Amino acid sequence: MTRSLLVVVLLGTVPVPAAPLPEKIGDLGIPDVSQLPRVDRSKRPGRQESKNSAFILKTEPHRVAGERYVILTDHRSPLFLSSLKRLAKARDGIILKVDDLALLGQDATTLESLRQQLRSARVRFLAVAPRTSSFRENMVLGLWELTSTLDDDPLVDVFPGFLLASTPQRFRALVDRSIQHKPLATSRIKPLAISQVPRPEELRSLQKAAVLRKWFGRSNVATPIVAVYSRRAVEAARLTGPEIWNLQATSQQPFIKSFPRGAQAAFRSASLVVMHGHGVPGMSCGVDIDGLPADLAGKVILSGSCFAASPVHSDFPAVRQAPGGYEVKKRDAFALRAIDNGATVFFGHMRLSMGFPHLFPVLEAWSQGKSVGESYQQLINALITVRGFRSGKFVVAPAVPGRVSRRRLPQNLLLYVVLGDPAVRPFEPIGTGSR
Repeated sequence: MTRSLLVVVLLGTVPVPAAPLPEKIGDLGIPDVSQLPRVDRSKRPGRQESKNSAFILKTEPHRVAGERYVILTDHRSPLFLSSLKRLAKARDGIILKVDDLALLGQDATTLESLRQQLRSARVRFLAVAPRTSSFRENMVLGLWELTSTLDDDPLVDVFPGFLLASTPQRFRALVDRSIQHKPLATSRIKPLAISQVPRPEELRSLQKAAVLRKWFGRSNVATPIVAVYSRRAVEAARLTGPEIWNLQATSQQPFIKSFPRGAQAAFRSASLVVMHGHGVPGMSCGVDIDGLPADLAGKVILSGSCFAASPVHSDFPAVRQAPGGYEVKKRDAFALRAIDNGATVFFGHMRLSMGFPHLFPVLEAWSQGKSVGESYQQLINALITVRGFRSGKFVVAPAVPGRVSRRRLPQNLLLYVVLGDPAVRPFEPIGTGSR
């Protein structure tokens, strides 16, 4: 199942304590983050914890030996390359070029050459800038093949991130936002949680909104909540109180394309967005891609939904139906639209996401002042460790055109992506650790 949750930060001067939430939504309790088990290879979640996504993947820092900022790209257009040169200059970095990033991991000679160049450069941050046609599953998996083999351990040894936008102009704007970004202080954070309720008995996404509200409340950071109810969830439990909007989808409009004035204002002034609920290409947690504000300038977005960062071209077998019963159609990805509309960072999954258990460790690391790349690396390394991936087992055989597959490939687990400059630090430490 996929889940997604939206946290939005409004800019303000005096934090307002969040209104207390009930300790239960229907029959589902609202735990504190400290009550959720941290799982790893030796400790797995129980049945109920798995059913409700009420656990957190345990992550740990992994040392990176180098200090250099390196850009890896297959762009050929001078318009894209000029933006990358400005970023390299701003980060005191270098640019490495390859012919086709879509084939990364499938050519042993190219891989070995890149390994040697990355080792010689003493890479720390690795910004991968693919063409939109190259941004696909095996490119991401090829990156793990490359960066997990820079030394003797099986873990990723760089802080990675992907630089992606649909046009040279939007790419230039992304680079500008990345260079100009300053970490947000706690006094400027006011999260908004948007979650999806697909059925009366499926409240786990709404639960996570309440969990995050409680978590941010430790730092006196208020968290407004938007809950999107499907047409099958009219009778589902609801949260009530100030700064809570319950939106009802209909058969005529199954996905939300507009927000009431208060929620719209919160979205517009947000700086952090975290999504939790089901998703398909073009929809995340009940919100249609056309419901995204046209101006997302500077926002940082996390999505726990399936297909939030779906590629234009896929290496994996086609899927007709996503968790939640939603039909998978060819539509623009939420992630790319968000970046094109002005977001600075987007965290999401290319295929089938686990949602909150894998999303929260990234948000938590950001709250501790860590960079986008380091937070992303910690997540991927934890997933590599849990599933025991090793070199030679990352990249998968390309899908046969037109063939629909019902089996899940284990490499799906590693298809989380961060679109954005890996050196960006979203926040100053905000003191909401897991104590």
